[in-house]
Amino acid sequence: MIDHQMTGPVAYVTGEYPKVSHTFIQREIMALRHLGLSVETCTVRRAPAETVVGKAQKAEEANTFGILEAAKSPITLIHAHAAIIRQSPRRWGAAIGLAWRTRPAGLRSGLWQLFYFLEAAVLARHLKMKSVRHIHNHFANSSCSVTMLASCMSGIPFSFTMHGPAIFYEPMHWRIDEKMARAQFVSCISHFCRAQGMMFADQAHWSKLKIVHCGIDPKKYGQAPRSAFAKRVIFVGRLDAVKGVPLLLDAAAALRARHPDARITIVGDGPHREQLEAQVARLGLGEMVKFLGYRSQDAVADLLAEADMLVLPSFAEGVPVVLMEAMAARLPVIASQVAGVGELVEDGVSGHVIPAGDTQTLIARMDRLLSHPEVCAQMGKAGRAKVEADFDINKEATWLKTLLTSDDPTPQPLRPAVSTDGPDVPPRLGSCR
Repeated sequence: MIDHQMTGPVAYVTGEYPKVSHTFIQREIMALRHLGLSVETCTVRRAPAETVVGKAQKAEEANTFGILEAAKSPITLIHAHAAIIRQSPRRWGAAIGLAWRTRPAGLRSGLWQLFYFLEAAVLARHLKMKSVRHIHNHFANSSCSVTMLASCMSGIPFSFTMHGPAIFYEPMHWRIDEKMARAQFVSCISHFCRAQGMMFADQAHWSKLKIVHCGIDPKKYGQAPRSAFAKRVIFVGRLDAVKGVPLLLDAAAALRARHPDARITIVGDGPHREQLEAQVARLGLGEMVKFLGYRSQDAVADLLAEADMLVLPSFAEGVPVVLMEAMAARLPVIASQVAGVGELVEDGVSGHVIPAGDTQTLIARMDRLLSHPEVCAQMGKAGRAKVEADFDINKEATWLKTLLTSDDPTPQPLRPAVSTDGPDVPPRLGSCR
């Protein structure tokens, strides 16, 4: 039986924190702190130095507990496990049983499970020393395994944010069924994500699955008047196969004759950057396409303010935060119809949603927006309104705080009540509010 401690801070745990590609986690933590919640941050591994960008992230890194960093000391490891055994040998034994039952198949995976168990005691001891009353983990893979075992050892309840899509490729490898069963609640970033989780959760636990959007602060975007339309296209994201950047480059080559003055800025870095730069050279797009590498959150906001549209032709996503940022900056967006994207982007209203991998449709939609600045302006206005209504981090953090501070969040609704302009205005069909 887990003890519910009603005083003390909340701990946030993830695999690598902080890092530029996970700025949304830092934004969520900052919003919770602004609401008066004390949050201790923990990371399994230190993120690579090149992915910690800007003063705010560097400051956050300095104040984040490194689990693996501490666990590498044999003395720390022994003291952590000894402390758990001394305080509650039953919990320590239960954690061994849980680690064994939830281990993935195969010797190598079993060895990793042993590492998670060893790290869990280091985390549990740290959380006890900080008087943490609740643990919240982002992502349902290895860091959540460490979190679940630390919760078992310490008696501190835990919850986690489930993103997708990657976790649903190997749901039983990561035993998300057991994690959902043991969690106090599960924060799902979209209705699509929640439905995917329901496939693997016992029906008795469906009420734990809550919709909590990743969000942004709309006030940080779109405040200055937009400059004149100049056919500036932007992509922001990790340069990895899943993001579909080669499709964007092929579309640029196809549109070059019709829009020779168009310019494409690619913000981000990753393992496929060299391949993409080679594709640009092969297609003769050197004057049209510019790679900027990683940029801080503030720098991305400035770049969005200078762009005319954002294109994200991904093969798989959750609900991309960069789409929210672009829409808040009053940009039309073009994005693939994958996972929860359709819950954010309404095709033909705030942008275009295209079939994933369909270069011809991407070309047609880019051509339309490049040819019609008035359409871009209208879509940008609609996108801004959507983000303000449903993806404002301050509203989402208030809802998340309710879940984090409730002794039993299960009776809480799926989402906060719908707000309307008057008593006769019905909620929109399918609304998250």
